[in-house]
Amino acid sequence: MEYSCTDFKVGKCEGEKVVDGETMPLVLQPPESKKGDFESLLSALKRNKEWFEEMIIKSSAVLLRGYDVRNAEDFNEIIEVFGWDDIRYVGPAPRTHVHKRVWTANEGPLSEFIYYHHEMVLIKEFPKKLVLFCETPPPEGGQTPFVPSFRITERMLEEFPEAVEEIESKGLKYTFTALNNKDTSFSSSSFSSMRGRSWEDAFGTSDQAEAERRAKALGMDVEWLPNDRMKTILGPRCLTKVFDGRRGRRMWFNTLVGMYGKTHSSAMMANGEEIPENVVKRCEEIIEEESIQFDWEKGDVLFLDNLALLHGRRPSLPPRRVLVVTCK
Repeated sequence: MEYSCTDFKVGKCEGEKVVDGETMPLVLQPPESKKGDFESLLSALKRNKEWFEEMIIKSSAVLLRGYDVRNAEDFNEIIEVFGWDDIRYVGPAPRTHVHKRVWTANEGPLSEFIYYHHEMVLIKEFPKKLVLFCETPPPEGGQTPFVPSFRITERMLEEFPEAVEEIESKGLKYTFTALNNKDTSFSSSSFSSMRGRSWEDAFGTSDQAEAERRAKALGMDVEWLPNDRMKTILGPRCLTKVFDGRRGRRMWFNTLVGMYGKTHSSAMMANGEEIPENVVKRCEEIIEEESIQFDWEKGDVLFLDNLALLHGRRPSLPPRRVLVVTCK
């Protein structure tokens, strides 16, 4: 499938990279200035649904830029064109429902960096696609960097082949501690951020038995700690994963670096063995070295293949408003 499509023009953005022959992100713009209105965009997407979906798989990231996409209602209409099933977000990030399938992206403090991750990587059912819409670009910072997951695996295998295969064979185990809504330390620096959501908010109930049932349905074990804190335990989980239709690439499908050695979380081998700190540290460096980012512009719509890319959020000055839809 070629890039060529008469309804779109391939553009460029600062920060794009060519990875294994593919440009990330693939920037698609109106073929001419008079076709940048919203209705022209919807018509173009409807005529080229199959092609567009193949571009998401081919390039892993597709950025629609230069169109008059104004708000959550417009954003939702774009998503509805494709008929993708919705998948409800489950996780610690604070989010607010905006319109139909549209939610705010992580509402953690803009001053904090949200670390790279595959969306809902630890949950049994995770989204295949993540779509972001920039309603209000920040005056500085606030990029959504993403990383080709297979490149991390390749480079980690080059530098730590034995460690990678050992972790793969034994699997990973994670723990995460969530506070309750009444905990006075809920706003403390170690818990206020993208990891600061209470277990009541995360599981949609204030009943411990029901929260535990919902956690188990998602593949988590639960341990209740003093002050009604909830410790979730997940494992064994894979280190890498190969998905159909993605050239047999071995994706770094985990959140090892993001949860390793933190105040509220941990990552280790499934049998309880510690993972060498130098391995995790170097992995963190590799992830950053492979990252790709661009500055948001108002009206941008970014389609990410969640099976192929990790993503995060750079610190920014306010205001910044980016909305999100997660799709099966």
